[in-house]
Amino acid sequence: MFQSISDLTPSTESARTLRGLHKIYWSGDVQIVALRNLNLDIPYQDFTAIIGTSGAGKSTLMNIIGCLEAPSAGDLWICGKNTRAMSESEKSDLRSKAISFVFQSFNLITVLSVYENIELPLMIRKDVSPSQRKDIVRETIQKVGLEKFAHFKPNKLSGGQRQRVAIARAIVTRPSIVLADEPTANLDSKTAQQIMDLLIEINEHYKTTFIFSTHDEKLINRVRRVVRIEDGTIV
Repeated sequence: MFQSISDLTPSTESARTLRGLHKIYWSGDVQIVALRNLNLDIPYQDFTAIIGTSGAGKSTLMNIIGCLEAPSAGDLWICGKNTRAMSESEKSDLRSKAISFVFQSFNLITVLSVYENIELPLMIRKDVSPSQRKDIVRETIQKVGLEKFAHFKPNKLSGGQRQRVAIARAIVTRPSIVLADEPTANLDSKTAQQIMDLLIEINEHYKTTFIFSTHDEKLINRVRRVVRIEDGTIV
């Protein structure tokens, strides 16, 4: 039976706990420190913006929280489990059930319809029957207001509509956490505010934790918490 990780985990715990996190890259013999002794608790149902200039470490932090990269040192706890003890297959399974991503460039598959793009993450879920999948996709399309566009291809949609498709694809698995990388960067200010309204509504309706990185200081008053990062450290 289809269940999201957020259905199974008590809301009193943290969705993510980061302790003593370091991330180091090497460019030849040159060491680049992307994150330095970073500590952060992210509660369930949180709505947090990670703010910082280019090169501050936002993307690295988001990638580690999303289990796309491993820290060089330190611990990342997810739903009470330390990812350092997880195999790559366990992390992959966790990403498919608990974590979703929204990208500023949408990353939609152009040959698929809106419905098919949104349905895609559920196709690999063995715990979702075809009838359940159909119901979940229809509910999700309705939630983001795209019922009239379900059979459209992405190139027939506006930027705001494409971002709604990307958001719907991210939430169709009912994940515990959605990580959004500059989700309003390619949108005009009015559309950006509409997308923020949608994210807030989804956060409240599905109790989804949202973490997004942004350069846009105007969005700060729309979030519950702001985490500022500078030179790989929270300030």
